[in-house]
Amino acid sequence: MTDPDRPDDTGDFISDARHELAGMLQDGLDHPSTKPVLIWGAAGAVAAAVLPFVSIPLGLAVGAGYQFYKRVRP
Repeated sequence: MTDPDRPDDTGDFISDARHELAGMLQDGLDHPSTKPVLIWGAAGAVAAAVLPFVSIPLGLAVGAGYQFYKRVRP
């Protein structure tokens, strides 16, 4: 189902994520999604440093991935 408030939203997660990632790569830190994704990635890395069974790169990927998902599908 498409949202009338988001007319460009096709409802397809893959195409929406690809479009969002392309915008983040083109605009860099000027894109509205870049900073929250980086902040959540850093928070995941810090949380992973505290937890004994999770590596820091995994925590970074999980934190950034979670926030990226929430930006594509709020």
